[in-house]
Amino acid sequence: MIELTPNELKERFSDKIFKQIGAIADELGMECYVVGGYVRDIFLERPSKDIDVVVVGSGIAIAEALGKRLGRGAHVSVFKNFGTAQLKYRGTEVEFVGARKESYTHDSRKPIVEDGTLEDDQNRRDFTINALAVCLNSARYGELVDPFDGMADMRERIIRTPLDPDITFSDDPLRMMRCIRFATQLNFYIDDETFLSLSRNVERIGIISKERIADELNKIILSPIPSKGFVELDRSGLLPLIFPELSALQGVETKNGRAHKDNFYHTLEVLDNISRHTDNLWLRWAALLHDIAKPTTKRWEPKVGWTFHNHNFVGEKMIPNIFRSMKLPMNEKMKYVQKMVGLHMRPIVIADEEVTDSAVRRLLFEASDDIDDLMLLCEADITSKNMERKQRFLNNFQLVRQKLKDLEERDRIRNFQPPISGEEIMATFGLQPCQQVGSIKSAIKDAILDGIISNEYEPARAYMLEKAEKMGLKPIGR
Repeated sequence: MIELTPNELKERFSDKIFKQIGAIADELGMECYVVGGYVRDIFLERPSKDIDVVVVGSGIAIAEALGKRLGRGAHVSVFKNFGTAQLKYRGTEVEFVGARKESYTHDSRKPIVEDGTLEDDQNRRDFTINALAVCLNSARYGELVDPFDGMADMRERIIRTPLDPDITFSDDPLRMMRCIRFATQLNFYIDDETFLSLSRNVERIGIISKERIADELNKIILSPIPSKGFVELDRSGLLPLIFPELSALQGVETKNGRAHKDNFYHTLEVLDNISRHTDNLWLRWAALLHDIAKPTTKRWEPKVGWTFHNHNFVGEKMIPNIFRSMKLPMNEKMKYVQKMVGLHMRPIVIADEEVTDSAVRRLLFEASDDIDDLMLLCEADITSKNMERKQRFLNNFQLVRQKLKDLEERDRIRNFQPPISGEEIMATFGLQPCQQVGSIKSAIKDAILDGIISNEYEPARAYMLEKAEKMGLKPIGR
């Protein structure tokens, strides 16, 4: 956080658009303030594109007047039902709303809204650090209004509600997710009283839509250290309510003196590991879900110990139901996560054994364009506390990466289709679509992946004729 003098803060609002908003507010006889995240992020030195303006009066009137004054290039959208307006101008977006006070019924987060003062509007804000306001009227231009000591909370890196947290969270339970999300994004701490209230009100999350919860989860996952958010979700009691499959990973069971690792904390370590290397939301989701089937597949085998056989394949099958229940996109993003979860053990198996050309070809074929992401996931998955073992895996992964590069250049396996198509097989032997056609095509593909033949037409055709002959098939005309 940076400290700014009143004049330095005023300088941060020297942009022409702020001056014009303030001038129009003066002409219309209204108080006007920039509030919330934009003000907060000035002090936290974070980029912020969203400018929210609260008007004691009609925000719509100021937005429309500003649009006319800016002229060409300004676009104003008015939402009369909500009493808000949005202005877009040369890459800048400003949201205008009239100051208001709110009251809630128990079964809805949609408030009953009345016109109010700036104080009323700041009272309804979720957290003290989001209740900061800067005046744009000429007589008080650049003046900071901070009724809840939000500046002190930023210095102390504290998330705290402006008023009674029980009322804040019960009125709008999404604020519980936002509380943890802000603490994670900003690396702040949640005030003790605020956290206890959050824990008391977790059941209220049931009135929040899955889409809104997923949006907050995505923001937590995209944070610099996302594990912080999931630890807080768990500690508060929210996690089993919004993400029971992840919560089920917790715990360590011991039998005959042998224990397995806590797969919940292992998963969070993998998520943090991969987050240091990528901002790809769906690859981070894959890290979060890579071991999701371990509770389902856990078995005790006396001669081996704890096992989780096929947890990658079972996990792959679980992904669609998890995405569906959480209202995440049921499209190629979900399929990508499925692929990553299904394949995440493959490079580890290869790295643990001799790195053969055949195994690497098959990995490259199945992962195709996502091979680099898969390798990132697998390297993030090495969380062993045995540094010698960990380094051995990482060294072997480097061998796998080099093999991938060499084979890609030599054999062109990524996204490859066998040089002989099913149509050519049918035409050559006078066949209709049948199992024999599929068998020959699979045999050609396997021969290329195993390095028996090169990925070229003539060797593939010769191999086709050889396999067909063993099946009792002869080319037409011979």
